[in-house]
Amino acid sequence: MVFQLVPSRHERGSMIITSNKSFAEWGQVLGDDVLATAILDRFLHHCDVPAINGPSYRLKDRLALVPGGDPMP
Repeated sequence: MVFQLVPSRHERGSMIITSNKSFAEWGQVLGDDVLATAILDRFLHHCDVPAINGPSYRLKDRLALVPGGDPMP
């Protein structure tokens, strides 16, 4: 279904895709390396890929609940 959506939107409008998986892992996620390559080819044709690294904002309060965990600043 993802592969049907991508070509229908390709070159027609904007898409925002978020993932916690690297591009190399998409083949495993989608179950097909060739399909993942085709989808990524279309996604990455005219795009900006911001890499957000650092501690998770969603988990900041949870760390305080873990023994030995330090809360984030």
